[in-house]
Amino acid sequence: MLTVAASRTTTTGWLLRAVVSAHAVAIAGQPVFAGMYLTGDYAGLRLHAAGADAVTSIGCLQAIVAIAVWIRLRQAWPFLATAAVVAAETVQYFAGLDGALWLHLPLGVMTVVAVVVQFIDVWRRPLLRQGADNA
Repeated sequence: MLTVAASRTTTTGWLLRAVVSAHAVAIAGQPVFAGMYLTGDYAGLRLHAAGADAVTSIGCLQAIVAIAVWIRLRQAWPFLATAAVVAAETVQYFAGLDGALWLHLPLGVMTVVAVVVQFIDVWRRPLLRQGADNA
């Protein structure tokens, strides 16, 4: 089924898949870097901060691509899901800067899960123009 879905996906859909995949890889490193820091490797904090910048930047890029998907494919769900993740990542980013670990840690877990769910969702079905004859 994945092969059929992959073969029918548009170029815009493939672009979304690529950006969501990069987002998933980048965000997966964040708990690793945080864990390095929490176990006493202070270089982990520098890596975690750089990772936060990368994750946030990729999230913004994903929002732009999701807007293109909405316009070209008439599918709003990628943008709505991305907007929720980007909002959570923004709060996450500033909570980390402020040292609000009571918010930063649980929100971090939720954003990682959300991006992984998006990754699964964009790869499990074709991204086609809504209303087009998809048969």
